[in-house]
Amino acid sequence: MSSISIRDLSAVRAGHPEAIAEAAARRARRPLVGGTGRLMIVAADHPARGALGTGGSPLAMANRAGLLERLTLALSRPGVDGVLATADILEDLLLLGALENKIVMGSMNRGGLYGARFELDDRFTGYRAQDIARLRFDAGKALLRIDYDDPGSLSTMVATARAVDEMAGHRLPVFVEPFISRRVGGAVTNDLSAEAVTRSIAIASGLGGTSAYTWLKLPVAENPDDMAWVAETSTLPVVLLGGETNGDQDGAYEKWRTALRLPTVRGLVAGRSLLYPADGDVAAAVDTAVGLL
Repeated sequence: MSSISIRDLSAVRAGHPEAIAEAAARRARRPLVGGTGRLMIVAADHPARGALGTGGSPLAMANRAGLLERLTLALSRPGVDGVLATADILEDLLLLGALENKIVMGSMNRGGLYGARFELDDRFTGYRAQDIARLRFDAGKALLRIDYDDPGSLSTMVATARAVDEMAGHRLPVFVEPFISRRVGGAVTNDLSAEAVTRSIAIASGLGGTSAYTWLKLPVAENPDDMAWVAETSTLPVVLLGGETNGDQDGAYEKWRTALRLPTVRGLVAGRSLLYPADGDVAAAVDTAVGLL
């Protein structure tokens, strides 16, 4: 079956659901790290956690056709290596033929719904290691937010450790995204001080029975100059996460540029900041990010 258009997705899903497995089975693959030794991944796993807002619009990512158009454009740009998303989005992209020779990274825990009382008990409601292996995808990603005052963080730590073990059992990389978090006015806030990022790295690096297949997905600390000593906390390979730019796209690029020079940093995983830039020019935002690598 050849690739289809976005408007055909619902009909194919209703009439021929097997098309997803068929597309996964024939997808052309590539090594995780190519000739440049760098990774540029576009992230789109926010909707499954109920986090649909960006750029001041609370439902910016709710339009699936619009999101898919932005993703296919981003994936078509030179230097973009792949995408991080949940099953619904990755399967749409598979059917659209947008994942050929791309790194496909499955988002594993999305149970910590944005704004929920149980947000930090972040259950693995997305991909399992066995799913990623069965579909011939290339890696997984786990979010690990630790609040010392919230017992739910312990459940998330245990589940993440088991995911590290299971992914290693399939010889598949898992990108762990750790934060030290706390509630401020009832909302979960991530601490981006250098000390907190350092502590999160130390905790995440020690999870599971092996770290052989573990990568870290890290934020840039509040002071980007601190990242030089923060990154010395572990020898695990690192990709930077994009995060919200709060309208300061140029400032975000400069922070990434500084941290990308560090020896353990191997690339960038960015989502809303590239897919929904303030000026609306997705191609230009992606190209600028690729240029930083």
